Amino acid sequence: MTRVWEWNRPVTVREVLEDLQKERSIAYTTVMTVLDNLHQKGWVRREAEGRAYRYEAVSTRAAYAAALMNEAWSASDNPAAALVAFFGMMSPEQRHALRDAVRMVQADEPAEEPEAADGTEQQVEAAPRPAPAEEGEAQAAAEADGEGGPSEGDEPGAGTGGKGR
Repeated sequence: MTRVWEWNRPVTVREVLEDLQKERSIAYTTVMTVLDNLHQKGWVRREAEGRAYRYEAVSTRAAYAAALMNEAWSASDNPAAALVAFFGMMSPEQRHALRDAVRMVQADEPAEEPEAADGTEQQVEAAPRPAPAEEGEAQAAAEADGEGGPSEGDEPGAGTGGKGR
């Protein structure tokens, strides 16, 4: 799958073979069998081109990684604890990417109004956003209170752990 994602377009067995042979010796039939297996499992679609097929990924690498994370999180008997443990394994760059992703998702969601004890919506004023100079202090205070997000960094790697190659 990694090679199909890297090409980012429909590829032939020959193209994948030549790409792989830059690193190691591998048989045409091995590549053909793997791509056929990926097709049968629904990971790639294929279209006939002459006597060969062109294979294309059904989903992106990011969607695959997200599905793996969701599957692992959903299997936990304590999802909150699983997330805390996962965040603890992340690098600062990965936690920063996570914080950015949460902000993007929150920007797309309408604000929810809290409900009163009688089930009616309460009107609550939003807290003012700190000025840029105060943001670092506000973040440090929020983290000290246990409310802060993860620290700075980059997007987590979407390795396949050796699967799908």
